[in-house]
Amino acid sequence: MLITHGWPHATRPNAITIGNFDGVHLGHQAMLARLTARAVSLGALPTVLTFEPHPREIFSPQTAPTRLSSMREKLERLRELGVGHVHVCPFDRAFAALTPEVFIQRILVEGLKARYVLVGDDFRFGAKRAGDIELLARVGAEQGFVAEALHTVEAAGQRASSTAVRLALSEGDMATAAQLLGHAYTLSGRVVDGDKLGRTIGYPTANIQLKHNRPPVRGIFAVRVQGLSRPDWPGVASLGTRPTVHTNGQPTLEVHLFNFNQSIYRAHLRVEFLHKLRDEQKFDSLDALIAQIGRDADEARTLLNAG
Repeated sequence: MLITHGWPHATRPNAITIGNFDGVHLGHQAMLARLTARAVSLGALPTVLTFEPHPREIFSPQTAPTRLSSMREKLERLRELGVGHVHVCPFDRAFAALTPEVFIQRILVEGLKARYVLVGDDFRFGAKRAGDIELLARVGAEQGFVAEALHTVEAAGQRASSTAVRLALSEGDMATAAQLLGHAYTLSGRVVDGDKLGRTIGYPTANIQLKHNRPPVRGIFAVRVQGLSRPDWPGVASLGTRPTVHTNGQPTLEVHLFNFNQSIYRAHLRVEFLHKLRDEQKFDSLDALIAQIGRDADEARTLLNAG
């Protein structure tokens, strides 16, 4: 998959969809399926135009949504779904000030040689969000590309959206989040050095580097892990600040893998969050923490059928 940045300078025609694609949920997946099909018929490259950072992180950073996926995670999902090209536009106030007409001309027509543009039915773009699908279709007809809007996709009895996924995760409803995403919610990262407390108390853990300053899930979970010697390795994970043993408040993802004793330092793993067991809590003693970890591990084994 081709990944480009900055102002686009494409050398071949592109079929384009535009958006943040945070989480790459079922709504996004429907758009990508439509995009790739149309790209084949047009002889164009299926392209995602996305933005970094998220626009709300520029205009309202205090209320910007928690990211469901890091850029690497998003790119991995897009590649798996058949996208041939991702162009990442740097988003700042100058970019946001582009009128809809200038955005179409400079980014879509001149920059990406658009032949087809697919957006959501609520898509708005350009300065003051003045552009919409009607404008995009009208200018597209003049400039040689077709614009189309895809209607809402529903799952779990609601509109599939990044907002709905965040809400389900915040409530610990991993089943609903999975229905909206089309798969279990995942976080990925490289195994890095930790404080090695787990191995001293009988529960060695893989400390996984987080790319999220504000992960959308917190607590203790039954998980399965991808990227090891066999797929879907079961375990129990803690994602939080570990208040019993630390006071620095930094989110940490630790995974205890069942019946596993290999060295996996620097391995890149994908952790699937399948069941939330409980919220994180501060214990009065290390012994109390160890006892609870044992109960968590037993519950996770039962849920995952990993006796």
